[in-house]
Parts: sequence; C-alpha cells; structure tokens
Amino acid sequence: MKYLTIPEAARIVGISRIAVYKRVKKGKIKALRIGRNYAIPKKVLMDILGKNLKAQGKRAISSAIEKMVEGYGKTLESLE
Repeated sequence: MKYLTIPEAARIVGISRIAVYKRVKKGKIKALRIGRNYAIPKKVLMDILGKNLKAQGKRAISSAIEKMVEGYGKTLESLE
C-alpha cells in the first residue's frame, strides 16, 4: 500500500499542510502515526477526492440523477 506524507496530501488535495494536519488530528482523515510523522494511505485520500466510488455511492448518485430528471425533465429539455 502506498502512503503519503502530510505535505504530499496537501498538494494533491489543494489545501495547506496545516489544514491536512488538523483534519488528521481530528480523525477526519485516517492516518498512521510513525514516530513524529503521519502516513496517510493513498486509498484514503482517493476516497476523499471521490476517485474510488463504491457501489453504494454510485447507486446514490444514480438515484439522485433519476429524481432530478423526473422532477425537472421538461425544464431541462427546454434549456437545450
């Protein structure tokens, strides 16, 4: 498994190192403590960014799209 440092994760997500560190400390980003440093599993970061959608997430998105099309289908068609 590939791990990222806090500065690497910050660059990928596009936020500051301090913001990533605070999220790790609060438990919002899962990380392993190695001495004085943290190692963030790359999979955790990809999940946060939505790169690894699970089946449940895909179903939720599909359901939301279907509801939107049902409710606003005619309006959406008129925008074309």
